[in-house]
Amino acid sequence: MRFSAAFITLCISSASAFVPKFGASQRATTLYDNAGPPPFSSYYPSPSAPAPAPQSSAPPAAAPATYAPPAPAPAPSPSPAPAANNANPFGNTPSLQYTGGNDPNAKTVRLRDRLNEADIERRKDEEEAMARERQAEMRRDARLAKIKYMRDMPDHTPAGTVDEFMFKEGVQDQLDKLDRELVGLVPVKKRVREIAALLVLDKMRRKLGFETAVPSLHMCFTGAPGTGKTTVAVRMGQILAKMGYSRRGHVVLATRDDLVGQYVGHTAPKTKEMIKKAMGGVLLVDEAYYLYNAANDRDYGQESIEILLNIMENNQEDLVVALAGYKDRMDKFFSYIPGMMSRIGNHIDFPNYSADELVQIASVMSEDLEYDIDQAAYPVFKNYIAKRMNLPYFSNARTVRNAMDRARFNSAIRTFDKYAIRGDNGGLCSIDELKAITASDFQVLVDDIDNADPSKRIFA
Repeated sequence: MRFSAAFITLCISSASAFVPKFGASQRATTLYDNAGPPPFSSYYPSPSAPAPAPQSSAPPAAAPATYAPPAPAPAPSPSPAPAANNANPFGNTPSLQYTGGNDPNAKTVRLRDRLNEADIERRKDEEEAMARERQAEMRRDARLAKIKYMRDMPDHTPAGTVDEFMFKEGVQDQLDKLDRELVGLVPVKKRVREIAALLVLDKMRRKLGFETAVPSLHMCFTGAPGTGKTTVAVRMGQILAKMGYSRRGHVVLATRDDLVGQYVGHTAPKTKEMIKKAMGGVLLVDEAYYLYNAANDRDYGQESIEILLNIMENNQEDLVVALAGYKDRMDKFFSYIPGMMSRIGNHIDFPNYSADELVQIASVMSEDLEYDIDQAAYPVFKNYIAKRMNLPYFSNARTVRNAMDRARFNSAIRTFDKYAIRGDNGGLCSIDELKAITASDFQVLVDDIDNADPSKRIFA
């Protein structure tokens, strides 16, 4: 078989084109086996390096007929040294590689922190235990000293008389004021004296070294309006202050509006503010049953009651809480809040005044106001009281106070008409006339009741 010269020339040129590539690949394989893989940049050059010339997709041009030996392959370039800060081969920015798990001391540090925390907790527990032991030791020492004092104390050691403590501390003075200001109320005065006697004897026991404890002084005053509940609360606060059971002895009067808020988060600040004002004295909550509304489960009064219960239990040495209201409503209130009932140790019921006692109250009020009630005016005033007690909204001493104000008003009108309008005695008014309250001044009140429509007999 014969071939043309052109065909032979084409075959030789094609074979010469493949020989250099095969030789370069063979040498690259040998370099990889002996010196490791080629550098990363040899596969992916840096963007700053000149881009290789594009290769044409056209078939290679025909080579001359003469054979040319393949050119030697270029020597492999040495591997570049690793750049500082773990440089990114794709650019000059640092490589974002996770190295957090490479620190062999990470677990040791976490373990050390936990051991330190445990050691701190252990030291705290030890300090608390030592503090409790010191307090217990101090109590034991105080008790032993008290026992020694009482054992060595002679039997004839005087403790003082009750009268000395009553007068020295000013308790008797407060009880005398209570007798003068409150007419009647014998059961109430008796209960107040019993509480005062307990406080006096407790102080005498303390002087001799006996064990003493602050009794529960929280109180509940039940009774109709105007029966002297606020007055008794004021006197009790002063007695407690005189005996050292109260720092200030003042009385803070509060109602539902002062303790209960109108929206969520408003009740607690209001209640705590009133408690803060009353600290060291007496907090008198008037009409306390309005704090709890059984018909409304979302009422905010329950929050105020819970705060009061907590204060009554934990701060009974610095605050006395007194609740006041009608007896039947207070009993119902205690049935809803049994915890309040158990925290109050003194329940005092204030009975209604009789007509004679109310007349005597009017006499005391006139003396305080520097008025003189004519003897003939007392029967008229008693008649007014008897009629007024049968009408709605009777308020005992408050009704008497309102009647006295109206009598003073009638006396002023009568005196003004006599000396200013008519000009009697040349317009000169005596001191007795300025201080006098006559029967006619009270008769106006009786006539108002007698002449009023029976269906509309409502008087203050």
